[in-house]
Amino acid sequence: MPQSGCPGCSTSIPGSKSAFRSCMKTILLRGRTDVSHNSTEDIAALIGSRICHDLISPIGAVNNGLELLSLSGTPHSPELSLVSDSAASANARISLFRIAFGIAAEDQITGREDLCRIWSAAMQDRRLELDWYGPDSITRPLAQALVLACLCLDKALPQGGTLNIREHRDIWNVTATGPSLKIEEELWTGLAQGEYTKDMEPSHVQFLLLPRCLVPLRRQCLVELGERAITLSF
Repeated sequence: MPQSGCPGCSTSIPGSKSAFRSCMKTILLRGRTDVSHNSTEDIAALIGSRICHDLISPIGAVNNGLELLSLSGTPHSPELSLVSDSAASANARISLFRIAFGIAAEDQITGREDLCRIWSAAMQDRRLELDWYGPDSITRPLAQALVLACLCLDKALPQGGTLNIREHRDIWNVTATGPSLKIEEELWTGLAQGEYTKDMEPSHVQFLLLPRCLVPLRRQCLVELGERAITLSF
């Protein structure tokens, strides 16, 4: 760098200070780790919502295409029935998973009839009926908790059965009954305690999520194991 006539001084290069400040600003911005207030649970819910949202459109397009084929006079066939049934089942499952694993905004309302319809369509091949007696509509966070509870109880009914949902004095009870109960005590003990001592399988993720979803609702899950029924209360 060219030196000035003054000892210990140097000439400045035009624009060097502003370039240095810009560089430092970029470094500082890149180095921050607190730029988001989203928790791990929030991010997971966002991912679930995004996946469900992106899958709904192409599956809906398949249903629309099948409807156009039927209107065009295309003969009905077992192959088309299989595609139609599979698309309808996938659409219902994604709608159900969107409620269970997606974002649950407090200002969202979910209707009881809509939730029962989605559940019946998603679980048609599981022979798992939903009998719900309670308010006609509930908040989305509560709907999420109820769906997660139902998915937990689904694991105890390998041969199908009935899930009874009842609300009394702001206490919700979800009871599973069926011809055969499969009780894995570790799952239900961990659910009651709100923690598990070993890694969980992906098919059991609902057991991890339910206690976390109940925290903002200021509720705790109580588990009652019987010989012929399992009841979750919160």
